[in-house]
Amino acid sequence: MTEKSQTIQLPSNESAIALAGTNEQNLKLLSRHTGVQLILRGQDLLVRGQDKAVTRCATAINTLKPLWSVGKSLYEPDILTAFQAIDTGRTEEYSELQKNVLARTKKGEVIRAKTFKQKQYIKAIQKHDITFGIGPAGTGKTFLAAVLAVQALLSDECERIILTRPAVEAGEKLGFLPGDLQEKVNPFLRPLYDALYEFIDAEKIPDLMERGKIEVAPLAYMRGRTLSNAFVIVDEAQNTTPAQLKMVLTRLGFGSKMVVTGDITQTDLPVYQDSGLVVSRKILRNVDGIAFCELTQADVVRHPLVQKIVAAYERYDK
Repeated sequence: MTEKSQTIQLPSNESAIALAGTNEQNLKLLSRHTGVQLILRGQDLLVRGQDKAVTRCATAINTLKPLWSVGKSLYEPDILTAFQAIDTGRTEEYSELQKNVLARTKKGEVIRAKTFKQKQYIKAIQKHDITFGIGPAGTGKTFLAAVLAVQALLSDECERIILTRPAVEAGEKLGFLPGDLQEKVNPFLRPLYDALYEFIDAEKIPDLMERGKIEVAPLAYMRGRTLSNAFVIVDEAQNTTPAQLKMVLTRLGFGSKMVVTGDITQTDLPVYQDSGLVVSRKILRNVDGIAFCELTQADVVRHPLVQKIVAAYERYDK
């Protein structure tokens, strides 16, 4: 087979750093996926290897250019999705994915779908009244739902955000935690608060909670209510029983959306107890008006080690 070399000139030091990644992790990933040798000298990137491999690597780098050329950090899902786009003839769709800004945080950071499945998940939430987001930790299930919830609240598309999750966590019981009910519940709801803090000033959240614009509560507090004109996020749904999840799903009122998120591989329920998320997926998968989006370890957007941990556990379970 023919060997070739190609030098890609990068426009700035910032773009070189963005493309290479921390400790050149991005270049190593590109090399693993194509078999080429990548050598970065200043603003010149040398690509050396088999003819087809060099062409494929250069195509991937060019597909990612709208990000790295302006100094935006690349992450593993960006690169993996670029290869997926090249291999499936979806490069134009990927280009649109890069341009489509979902929101900006208080710091001005851009929030967008990083993978095709995240894009599908966002569209499902926008289109359906009930959406299930199922997948491992770090795939953006709760965070993206919270982004859409805050947008809906700030644009008066809903009157309130309701964030809820079952109070089950790694075998601990609420009664063993110190403090009053709110203090007992807060550790379980911290991930939901974290997403809110990206878009709403921390000092404004207590006022919004007092006025009922944001409600954060354990799942048990949903019983007997009708949740109208609300954006409801049910987090960690793998830790609900079938009866609990049925209860909260049937609370949905007019003018409301509900997003149910969870990771069916990480249930903290007793071994004899079925997960409400697993059961609901079997029962409701074909119900019109309900969307199921399943994300995988390829959609993990946290530290690269998180993706490797998820993949290792998936191999072990199989």
